Amino acid sequence: MTTQLPIPNHFDASRVGAVWRVPYQQRAAEAKAWAKQQAITPAAKDKTRLCLMIIDAQNTFCIPDHELFVGGRSGMGAVDDNQRLCQFIYRNLGVLTEIAPTMDTHTTMQIFHALFWVNDAGEHPAPMTMITYEDLQKGVWKANPAIAFSLAGGNYMALQNHALHYAKSLSDAGKYPLTIWPYHSILGGIGHALVSAVEEACFFHNIARHSQTRFEIKGGNPLTENYSVLCPEVLDGSDGRPIAQKNARFIQRLLEFDGVIIAGQAKSHCVAWTIDDLLTEIQAKDPQLAQKVYLLEDCTSPVVVPGVVDFTDQANAAFDRFAKAGMKVVRSTTAIDTWPGITF
Repeated sequence: MTTQLPIPNHFDASRVGAVWRVPYQQRAAEAKAWAKQQAITPAAKDKTRLCLMIIDAQNTFCIPDHELFVGGRSGMGAVDDNQRLCQFIYRNLGVLTEIAPTMDTHTTMQIFHALFWVNDAGEHPAPMTMITYEDLQKGVWKANPAIAFSLAGGNYMALQNHALHYAKSLSDAGKYPLTIWPYHSILGGIGHALVSAVEEACFFHNIARHSQTRFEIKGGNPLTENYSVLCPEVLDGSDGRPIAQKNARFIQRLLEFDGVIIAGQAKSHCVAWTIDDLLTEIQAKDPQLAQKVYLLEDCTSPVVVPGVVDFTDQANAAFDRFAKAGMKVVRSTTAIDTWPGITF
């Protein structure tokens, strides 16, 4: 017997690529009526507990013409992904115990934004500039003295020392060089918000199943990147003191579910980094736990900038590695109760 439900009439796939206001009161009443009509029970009664983790389904990554739209090779990747994601949520409303959206959250003065850096001519790096440890040693770029007041209590040398330490740490760990991203996901801005259609689906689920949407904030530390919601890129400063820590609370919460379903943007970056960190935790605890992680391959796309960069192959290679470790690569259109390892 299938667990899939019909899709409510309010969902309009043609609006997924646009920004609009969710009519909360109306949707709340409809969700309550929908739960009664479809015999949807509160999430607290679930015997098989499933968490859907949606990574960074925010306007800045998912709406065309926004700062870091993830188009994939099709050019409309994130929009198509979110159409399928919303449909997946509605079809499986009765079996998704909890939805946990991650929120990339930034301010202007952060180590991956242009204002943090300056050259001898007083110029800031252009978006997509890669800054290496060697660049800093040669003086190609340096920390911007003008922001030391805001970020380092006026101690410019501490800021510059951190810049050198940070770039070296990335290099020593074999990670990508520091990338200067366009200003994006700015706290308080429209780019920071969830895609309207995804927000609506989460809200509808919240009401219908009496299950609080568990937002996870990441990326607010100005001194480190945070591609993964589970762990920042660099955890300590130049003096050896911690500047950040892994999200142990959220890791533990995820591993307590019977199944963790992962979707979002971008497959090559924040999605891959998060899954990789989760896999590291799993392998340290019990490698068999990887088998309860499900990757929605048709609800995520890689970063592709035509003629500039294409991370499709790297993203696919990462998913192949995750699958070999025991994680299940699945499609959103397949009924959950047919997925391996899922029983209701």
